[in-house]
Amino acid sequence: MVPQWIASSATSAQRWNAEAARQANTGLNFWVFVTTVPLTVLTVANLVAARRARGPTRRWWMSAALAGAAERAFTFAYFVPTMLKLMRAESLPEPQAVALALQWASLNHVRHAIVLTAWLAALKTFSLLYERREFADKDARLFSPNR
Repeated sequence: MVPQWIASSATSAQRWNAEAARQANTGLNFWVFVTTVPLTVLTVANLVAARRARGPTRRWWMSAALAGAAERAFTFAYFVPTMLKLMRAESLPEPQAVALALQWASLNHVRHAIVLTAWLAALKTFSLLYERREFADKDARLFSPNR
């Protein structure tokens, strides 16, 4: 969608198309159902669950949950308000709207890096949980009375 919002051509400077952003309204038509509500609930649930974990699992799980919380905070503090401001771009001069839109798009890469960090920490958490379960299953089989 971003290429439709920030238009450029060989003959003219970049231009912010607020009308295209308003028509797409991806925040309300898509993202609210895919990430805004579900990811926020999942992040809060993981913060609670990670506090109960022990050992290295807790450290990795808490890291994943905190990175997720940082991404959610960044989204609600910057990305949502900035897009709302851009969608009402009639109040902004064109050069300022373009600069703000380009900054929004660039900072989105930072947000993606935060999400990647959260995912990698979550994968490490899953590997530790799986490893712990494997050892627990093996111990249970060794000491099973049916053996």
